Amino acid sequence: MSNRITSLFSIQYPIIQAGMVWCSGWKLASAVSNSGGLGLIGAGSMTPELLLYHLNQMELHTTRPYGVNVPLLYSNIEAHIQVIETSPVPIVFTSAGNPALYTARLKAAGKTVVHVVSSAAFAEKAARAGVDAVVAEGVEAGGHNGKEETTTLCLIPLVKAAVSIPVIAAGGIASGRAMAAVIALGADGVQIGSAFAVAKESSAHERFKTAVLQSKEGDTVLTLKELAPVRLLKNNFYDEIKNAYTQHVGIEALRALLGKGRSKKGIFEGNLDEGELEIGQVAAQLKDEPTAEEIIHRILQEYRLTIDSIPYF
Repeated sequence: MSNRITSLFSIQYPIIQAGMVWCSGWKLASAVSNSGGLGLIGAGSMTPELLLYHLNQMELHTTRPYGVNVPLLYSNIEAHIQVIETSPVPIVFTSAGNPALYTARLKAAGKTVVHVVSSAAFAEKAARAGVDAVVAEGVEAGGHNGKEETTTLCLIPLVKAAVSIPVIAAGGIASGRAMAAVIALGADGVQIGSAFAVAKESSAHERFKTAVLQSKEGDTVLTLKELAPVRLLKNNFYDEIKNAYTQHVGIEALRALLGKGRSKKGIFEGNLDEGELEIGQVAAQLKDEPTAEEIIHRILQEYRLTIDSIPYF
């Protein structure tokens, strides 16, 4: 399986593991890279010192390409960029911010740069900034999302028509059938989050993984749109948010309710009542806790069977 994404990243399969906060440490990222995909370190939940540790561990545990995802909204972003500039990590995914801020600097350091977008307009902006590819992420995705609320099915053709650089589809993809669908829409590869969030190598707490695997259709919701839209599992914390909206509170009250460390509390520490349980809509399809290698094998096998089974009319 060779295309523009496998060539760009020098990987075997066009499958990228999302750099999810509190899930994507070196154990998960190296397992994905060693299985032929592209593993990403999730820098968003790390101090610069911890990020450096995980990047060093990647050098020890894989000889294959890997990357790091860097959300641009955090206050210590400059320290993260400095760590990345001086490390051997070859690929950087940026998200949640202006791609023009660091793309040229990262490329000057020899990095391949990809930016996560939620609309065709943002994809065009990222292309103008000089990124090598974009991730077009639909509203089905877990974690922080675009305010446009465009579904993956609609977003991929729009982005594909807007830019000439490679397009990676994300949001609602956890199977070979979904991969076949977005490839048919024009995507050059897929980025998968939720399925890898519950992988054996994921650093997420086992209670969080269990909650995801037990979730059903309709158990996730996109909320806190006034701050930064986030998709999460419904729990006591979500009930507090819902109650706050009922009382028509303002943005500052919502920000105070969210506070700090909510996602760490839920995903990493396993507090299912008070934590922010970020996960995608596709969670309802997930039923077990496989290894990263098993996830990639299943997706590829189902992808090939799906392609072969599509009838011609």
